[in-house]
Amino acid sequence: MKGVSLTQFIIQEQRKTPTATGELTLLLNDIASACKCISHAVHRGALAGVLGAAGSENVQGEVQKKLDVITNELFIEAMNWTGHLAAMASEENDDIIPIPAEYPKGKYLICFDPLDGSSNIDVNLSVGTIFSILRRPDAVELPREADFLQPGVKQVGAGFCVYGPSTVMVLTTGNGVNGFTLDQDHGEFILTHPHMRVPADTAEFAINMSNRRYWEPPVQRYVDECVQGKDGGREKNFNMRWIASMVAEVYRILTRGGIFMYPFDTKDAARPGKLRLMYEANPMSFIIEQAGGASSTGRQRILEIQPESIHQRVPVILGSKNEVERVASYH
Repeated sequence: MKGVSLTQFIIQEQRKTPTATGELTLLLNDIASACKCISHAVHRGALAGVLGAAGSENVQGEVQKKLDVITNELFIEAMNWTGHLAAMASEENDDIIPIPAEYPKGKYLICFDPLDGSSNIDVNLSVGTIFSILRRPDAVELPREADFLQPGVKQVGAGFCVYGPSTVMVLTTGNGVNGFTLDQDHGEFILTHPHMRVPADTAEFAINMSNRRYWEPPVQRYVDECVQGKDGGREKNFNMRWIASMVAEVYRILTRGGIFMYPFDTKDAARPGKLRLMYEANPMSFIIEQAGGASSTGRQRILEIQPESIHQRVPVILGSKNEVERVASYH
């Protein structure tokens, strides 16, 4: 095995902070272990009989895939006994997940989406796991939901794994963004994408065009300009991408730039946005900003939103800074 492993990398980063206790380092290793288990389950697919619907719905009222349930259980089982977490919150669970009484409690909280983009599973497209790490408030021994409701700027770490042709973990602890590819032969994540940066300019946009009639005028205006390109007054022509898997969209933006939009729409008046603030928008916004990009609802920086519930939804516009700022200016 050649290259810097994830474990070696985060230990080296820990040594740069003399006051670090090493607990975050151990937690990140726990998360990597959980993602390896999920990667194996995802890549087994039909061979393990895990494709198709589970016959149940999550708290969001969405039909769960079998792998939604399986990967959620895998993540919880991999994390609940390690002693580095005080509690967990999952997109798939109604309430927060306490650490069993028989295990020691740590000083961190984690919010996670065990299988983002699971609608793509049955057609063999990229899916992934997203996570956000927060500090447990001081003097709180048994966290409640209110203890999770911290704005995104309070995150101490965030990342995602994308399970595609290769399994890649993208990680930030507030000092830039780095990518690690899983070496299947040795079972180790290896640093392959150091210092990932989002170009400020782009010629690619990603949005679900079928919802155009429900968008607000600022988003309609921006997308129309991209579609018309040079013929409509923009300085270049644009290409459109849409995978319906946020991890795949964000990974593409990190590697070559772009803008991803799941904006406010009027399709369902009860939902001001599609994506979850705690499990998707906050961690992805932290990563994108750390890589030099920008993230907004169109009206507000996502990382500054004060959460109202662990399953809150928000509009999301993120990616190459100049394009995100253009969309926001139209609002």
